[in-house]
Amino acid sequence: MTDAEGDATRSKTITWQDPRPQAGQALTMSGLDYLNAMMDGQIPAPPISSHINLEMLEAAAGTVVMAATPDESHYNPIGSVHGGFVATLLDSVCGCAVQSTLPAGTAYTSLDLNVSFLRGLTVDTGRVVATGRVTKPGSRAAFVEADIKDASGRLLATATSTCLVFPVG
Repeated sequence: MTDAEGDATRSKTITWQDPRPQAGQALTMSGLDYLNAMMDGQIPAPPISSHINLEMLEAAAGTVVMAATPDESHYNPIGSVHGGFVATLLDSVCGCAVQSTLPAGTAYTSLDLNVSFLRGLTVDTGRVVATGRVTKPGSRAAFVEADIKDASGRLLATATSTCLVFPVG
């Protein structure tokens, strides 16, 4: 099968591990310990990582840094990277930044995500780096800001998020 320009159809194989065992394990550790175990390869990355070529680079209390590399499978109908790729990356760093502040037995979920798209992405953009920073931790809600930059340090997108924080068990 070929497209309008005669290029061959491409395919992408995505593999992942069942995330449910790790999710249970997350509740037995502090959020920061869990994220560090994931970075060290002791715990598999979540399935979304394989979809957007996501890699966690750093985790400290209240701050998480991740990188992702868009490819053609992330394109929208107008030939650029879909905004969902950007939103997913921003949601990931926001949520994990909150997770890095949580004690064992505590979970979170996103309540909102407000994204500002400042520049478009294509495959030529290459690897992008996202940083999430907790601006106000809390026992019921946490507030986060995040940004995405390209290899030259140009700001591509920003976000703010509120996460619900709750005990589990």
